[in-house]
Amino acid sequence: MKATEALLTLLVLSACSNAGKPAAVDYEKIEVPTDRLASDEARARGRALFLKRCALCHGERADGNGVRRKGLSGAPANFQSQDWRTSTSARDVFMIVSEGKRGTSMPAWPTLSDEEKWEVVAYVLSVAEDGP
Repeated sequence: MKATEALLTLLVLSACSNAGKPAAVDYEKIEVPTDRLASDEARARGRALFLKRCALCHGERADGNGVRRKGLSGAPANFQSQDWRTSTSARDVFMIVSEGKRGTSMPAWPTLSDEEKWEVVAYVLSVAEDGP
């Protein structure tokens, strides 16, 4: 009987552990700030953030050849690639910056505000079009 009581207690406690936590973000419903993505100023701020936070893995030229590239699980994205650009969306990039990418070394960046994340998105999307 004690094992059953212990199991029941664990189940109740695990159910309560999510109390007060926000629900998962539905990225499909997030409004994409298209004006910000097209803004030269946002792209410049995004580039500065990219160089500070992302270039170690993705490279200063955003080509996936950063100094930390070796030994990562999965190659860093090459943002200069037209194939990469046509296979992704602003929402996809925002989600990956926000949540990380499972099964790879790409971490989440919870320390960035949503505005900063969109600026990074603006920059990396522009790289395939305009160069780094």
